[in-house]
Amino acid sequence: MAYKGTRFFIIMYFVYILECADGTLYTGSTTDVARRFDQHVAKKGARYTRSRRAVRVVYTETCRDKSSALKREMAIKKLKRKEKLNLIQM
Repeated sequence: MAYKGTRFFIIMYFVYILECADGTLYTGSTTDVARRFDQHVAKKGARYTRSRRAVRVVYTETCRDKSSALKREMAIKKLKRKEKLNLIQM
């Protein structure tokens, strides 16, 4: 939660999975999935997606704060491909 004057702004964090042009999956976290996807497409995102070209967002998950988003991102990255595909299908 960010504080600005007398107003509180709730910042939402997301974990996302992208499908790349070569069929691989990329997992990341952000506060704005659409903006981050556009960065990946413009080759301003992760080095992994620069060479593999992000095609679409296939999964998003909301997290309560940055810490939990980063922990969840790491947990998803440790999953095998088949487990990630099962997660996407849920």
